[in-house]
Amino acid sequence: MSRQIHIGKLTLGGGAPVRVQSMTNTDTMDTRATVEQALRMVETGCELVRITAPDVKAAENLGRIKEELLRRGCEVPLVADIHFNPKAAEVAATLVEKVRVNPGNYTDRNTGKLEFTDQEYNDELKRIGERMSSLIDICKAHHTAMRIGTNHGSLSERIMSRYGNTPEGMAQSALEFAQVCEAQDYHDLVFSMKASNVKVMVDSTRLFVQKMHALGMDYPIHLGVTEAGDGMQGRLKSAAGIGALLLDGIGDTIRVSLTEDPEAEMPIAYDILQAVGARITQTEYIACPSCGRTQYDIQRALKEIKAKTKHLVGVKIGVMGCIVNGPGEMADADYGYVGSGAGKITLYKGKEVVKRDIDQKDAVDELVRFIEADRQH
Repeated sequence: MSRQIHIGKLTLGGGAPVRVQSMTNTDTMDTRATVEQALRMVETGCELVRITAPDVKAAENLGRIKEELLRRGCEVPLVADIHFNPKAAEVAATLVEKVRVNPGNYTDRNTGKLEFTDQEYNDELKRIGERMSSLIDICKAHHTAMRIGTNHGSLSERIMSRYGNTPEGMAQSALEFAQVCEAQDYHDLVFSMKASNVKVMVDSTRLFVQKMHALGMDYPIHLGVTEAGDGMQGRLKSAAGIGALLLDGIGDTIRVSLTEDPEAEMPIAYDILQAVGARITQTEYIACPSCGRTQYDIQRALKEIKAKTKHLVGVKIGVMGCIVNGPGEMADADYGYVGSGAGKITLYKGKEVVKRDIDQKDAVDELVRFIEADRQH
């Protein structure tokens, strides 16, 4: 389990729920548009809102965005996304709850140099520590958290010269920044290894966590497949990468990166969390694909059951075609709806039959009535 840190009033890691976040795509200088979009994101379940701060003026405007959100009754923590501008990071860290920096292009800049001696490599690391010290001091003074986010494809030439554009290079880049922060007694850190390639994202995150633990560190992890795209491809890539790591027990906050309005990301994020059992926010359904043994309209029944039970958060309902495999394959369901003959349905509570051979036209309502009565006891 990771350590727990605070991002404003929000807890992250250390047994807290896996947090869902997203990023605005408005012009940061357009306060009204950014605030309105942030409010829509929060309404759909976003728990941290990230906003780009490419320069000092944009960083300063984060304060106005924050003030307007608070005036509208929204206390969502804000994250400033920083790439090339250390001064913008320092300004933002006084105004919002978290800053995100990318080691590959924040202070460890590309210079055109292709080879580094050990001395040059270590000298550059020392300079990074010196350049980071001001931001770290500000974060400590304002209780501002920091995400150190490595991206595949934006590693520094110093890292590339030694490790290449590899998961090893991504992990090493983040670890070096972790050690800089630890040397200055700053620990409100989150780490991410982002890539558009699912395998690279998974491999680099696993490697980073392994190396981090070997060094006695236990920082929270942010998961996401960056630039996943849109539609089904974006959703499947995100589910594959994020889901694999959550099943490993890795991940404290997630972002589904879609080329769509950011409000579209939260439902997918919660679906992923539900699917792997990381955070239960919905009713869950176990339903077989059906086969020739199914003697009722299972697709229609499933739709009706979903419509009438979607408010039962945490309840697991099995909808199965027949008694051959149905009762066994839905064994961990709380309630079951199983075909038992031509147009006939048997209802279950767990593995126990509660009513047999109900006519299919009445069976969905019978199931709903039974569940509601049972939950009242």
